[in-house]
Amino acid sequence: MSLTERLAPLPLVAILRGIRPEEAADVGLALVEAGFLCLEVPLNSPEPFASIRAMKDAVGDQALVGAGTVLDVADVELVREAGGEIVISPNCDPAVIAATKALGLTSMPAFFTPSEAFSALKAGADGLKLFPAEAASPSTLKAIRAVLPKDTAVFVVGGVTPVNMSPWRDVGAFGFGIGSSLYAPGRDASDVASRARAFVSAWRQSDRI
Repeated sequence: MSLTERLAPLPLVAILRGIRPEEAADVGLALVEAGFLCLEVPLNSPEPFASIRAMKDAVGDQALVGAGTVLDVADVELVREAGGEIVISPNCDPAVIAATKALGLTSMPAFFTPSEAFSALKAGADGLKLFPAEAASPSTLKAIRAVLPKDTAVFVVGGVTPVNMSPWRDVGAFGFGIGSSLYAPGRDASDVASRARAFVSAWRQSDRI
């Protein structure tokens, strides 16, 4: 199943930077219960591979679980060993993308320019993330989408809140990556669940606009 098919019901990626292994299962389950289908543990979190394993064991096939901030080819293998299925990066590194695909994992690198977007797609990326979106605008994405293959799944990452999704969707954003508005160290699973429900509600509302 492709990335777009798997995330089509709710293409929101939970970016759980700073999560710890002892809370990963509870937070992951809370997010899945709210409707999230993709959970990302950035590798600059404490013991990220242990958190990926705990989260994957908890949610099973209910969500795509994997790593973010993946910068090195060597870490791709560690993601797979931890049970991760998706490799997300803040940059466009064709070597990391190629290693990800060689291991049968899903690849979502970042881009900010058309050159980076096309380099990522050429290397085999399954989807792209526009990052940092705070430094871009819906007009930026509209211009880049005009030259990308029409089936390219672009996720907007950076500064996403429940109130600012619609302008991005209007110009072709497939989904969003959501970080500190959803999870930050110290927030318990119930708090994250409440925030997750707000994002799910906002997504569904923007779908009707």
